[in-house]
Amino acid sequence: MKELLRFSIFLVLGLFASLTTEAKVTLPAIFSDNMVLQQNAQVNVWGKATPGEKVTVKASWADKVVTAKAAANGKWTLKLKKPDAMTNPFRTDTWQPDSYARWFADSEMVRFPQAYQLDHGKRLFFGYAQGVGCCAMLQMWKKTGERRYFDYVEQWADSLIDDKGEIHLYRVETYNLDYINSGKVLFDLYRETGKEKYKTAMDALVRQLKNHPRTLEGAYWHKLVYQHQIWLDGLYMASPFLAQYGAEFNKPEWIDEAVKQFTLCQKHTYDAKTGLYHHAWDESKSQRWADPETGHSPNFWGRSIGWWFMAMVDALDYIPEDHEGRARMIGWIQGLAEVLPAYQDKNGLWYQVLDQPKRKGNFPEASVTTQFMYAYAKAVNKGYIDEKYRAVAEKAFNGLKSKLIVECQDGTLTLTRCCQVGGLGGHPYRDGSFEYYIGEKMRDNDAKATGPFIIGCIELGK
Repeated sequence: MKELLRFSIFLVLGLFASLTTEAKVTLPAIFSDNMVLQQNAQVNVWGKATPGEKVTVKASWADKVVTAKAAANGKWTLKLKKPDAMTNPFRTDTWQPDSYARWFADSEMVRFPQAYQLDHGKRLFFGYAQGVGCCAMLQMWKKTGERRYFDYVEQWADSLIDDKGEIHLYRVETYNLDYINSGKVLFDLYRETGKEKYKTAMDALVRQLKNHPRTLEGAYWHKLVYQHQIWLDGLYMASPFLAQYGAEFNKPEWIDEAVKQFTLCQKHTYDAKTGLYHHAWDESKSQRWADPETGHSPNFWGRSIGWWFMAMVDALDYIPEDHEGRARMIGWIQGLAEVLPAYQDKNGLWYQVLDQPKRKGNFPEASVTTQFMYAYAKAVNKGYIDEKYRAVAEKAFNGLKSKLIVECQDGTLTLTRCCQVGGLGGHPYRDGSFEYYIGEKMRDNDAKATGPFIIGCIELGK
């Protein structure tokens, strides 16, 4: 640790900015106990200045000065030349990979020193995938008591949300449920820091949902551009947030709303023949991907059902025991838990198109497997499903460990075979066919897979 601490002090002292008195520099919080600077990692600095003001920054290791102009809201960001490594790129003697949860969380923080970089992010953004990763880091903070996990998340949110509670690049007029997911991290941040801007931001997200377009029965459209459509993804993005908001701020009407959204989604996406759920439903039955009679999308995409499974087990944390919808939701969890093992392969993995594992071109996929692993483990721990299902989650963990997780030369863990994105409609048009899903891009360390892996390991005690 001494070598690392000397390097971090050198960095902080060596970095200086030529600014007016109103400009403020914020250094990324990547130097903390048990952390190691990734070799050749980019270093970013950001802050606030007078709108239009020129900001100049020079690092002691760089050979030139970098400048930026403060935007209309005063925010500025600069990317500095990558520093040369001063110690080994990754030292396993400076942290304790005593569990897979810690090992993987720390691996994510090494390769993504700032939380906006989770899911391979390139800019500050209130993205739903960053929200998935940051929720996992907050669970690590609660599990270990190590503040560095909390700080990693709070630095991200603090840089995105200004003192008025306005979220950087948030566009309410798009009525996009994906925006809501990152609101889940704000409950802990508000409780821990007392910063009112986090509560204000949560209130803004709830206002979106007050005015969000709906189907005739009252189900939220996934986005304004996806008119009349319910997607399983959207239930994870918004409904657990609503239930928690209702519970924490004594607004039971929002718990009722969350249960209503689950009820309508289950009604319109459940397939009684297989016990699985269609990725989406089009009320208008006008989309090319929609069955003209049922409105269903044509296939069972693994990760979409993972979102649905996780959404239910997470939302139940905030739905009272005596709520009339609680028993129904537990019943849906039990039904899904019963049918999914039939689609799990001998190694413990689930496939991109869930119900066709033997079809040519289909393959085991990381995010559906990590999401099911987490949902099974938590549902067992909460008593929603029988203890026997812990073996299903354990089998998934072992399959991930043996088939999809790679230990890299620098000591970090990498999760392979993660689907980058999946959807329906749009431009170019996504028809929901088997060929579409198996043709989507794959990559390593996608937060939609790594976040559930971390919290799944916590639930399993791994």
